[in-house]
Parts: sequence; structure tokens; C-alpha cells
Amino acid sequence: MNTPTGSPTGTFSVRPLDPVADAELLHRWVTDPKAAFWLMQDAKLQDVEREYMAIAAAEHHDAFIGLHDGEPAFLMERYDPAHVELVGLYEPEPGDVGMHFLTAPSDVRIPGFTRAVITTVMEFLFADPAARRVVVEPDVRNKAVHALNEAVGFVPDRVVQKPEKQALLSSCTREQFLAATGVAAV
Repeated sequence: MNTPTGSPTGTFSVRPLDPVADAELLHRWVTDPKAAFWLMQDAKLQDVEREYMAIAAAEHHDAFIGLHDGEPAFLMERYDPAHVELVGLYEPEPGDVGMHFLTAPSDVRIPGFTRAVITTVMEFLFADPAARRVVVEPDVRNKAVHALNEAVGFVPDRVVQKPEKQALLSSCTREQFLAATGVAAV
């Protein structure tokens, strides 16, 4: 789907998610205790397949599998925040794109891996010339992802109340991403 990105932690790439073929893999990931903030801990396999079939059919939301050295290693969702997730919670600007990502559970710790994943995700999103700013809304309690977001240039805006959580609305422009990472977003 995109050109593989090399880093000291390996090569990363992104491909479209297949809701049927990837359902078992995703089910393992989203129900893992480390994925508590994904809010699918009790999901059955059919629930995961149904959720990602709905995303695949949605006009303003899509999902991708991220690969590390050719093997599935993370999940990424891209959405239009003017139509999905943040409707009525903030004023979208032209070029805004929403994002979620989840790294696969692993017993092997690779230093810098999650940062390489989010960098890959941001490069993928900014490869679209229409994307001017990435917007995220992680749970306010997810301190690890807040630090990671800030490391790649996200700036917190405010807490918003979503139906399922209190979220920290944050955004990152191409320029902020470049300043934080040194990676030129296409």
C-alpha cells in the first residue's frame, strides 16, 4: 500500500485491512489486556469482524494493518473527524484527518518500536497531500499514548466528553511533525 519505511527497528509498511481475513488476528489484539483503551476487551470474534466490516463499508472511516518486517504488527484507523468520532465536539478545519492506532501485543520488547509505529502512521497519513493536520482523541487516562503523541508533534488542546470516554483532543500539523521528528511529511 505504501513504500516501506526503514528505521533502526526494522522496516514498516501499511496495507488495507481485510475485515474477514484479519478478524482472528484483530480479535487477539483488541481483546488483549494491554489494549484496554481500545474498548473491545469483551468482544467476540464475530463482534470484531462486524465492527471492521462496518468500517470497511463506511464512507469516512477506514482501517489498515501495519507490517513490521513484513509481519502484521499494528492496527491503524483513519477517519474524517467532521463525520466520525468528533462530530459536534470541535470545529474541524479543512485537511483534518483523525487517527487511531494499536500495536499488537508482544512478549518481545524492541526499544523504539511504538515510536517507529506512530511515525509510520503519521507518514502514511501525511502522504495524502490533502491532509494538513492529524487529530486524535485518546482516553485522558492513557498517559503513555499522550507522551508518545507529544513526541511526534501532537499538541493537546482540551478534554472532550465522548459517549464512551473522556478524551484528550490533540492535533499535529505537518510542520509540527517535522519539527518533532525530523521526518519530512510528503
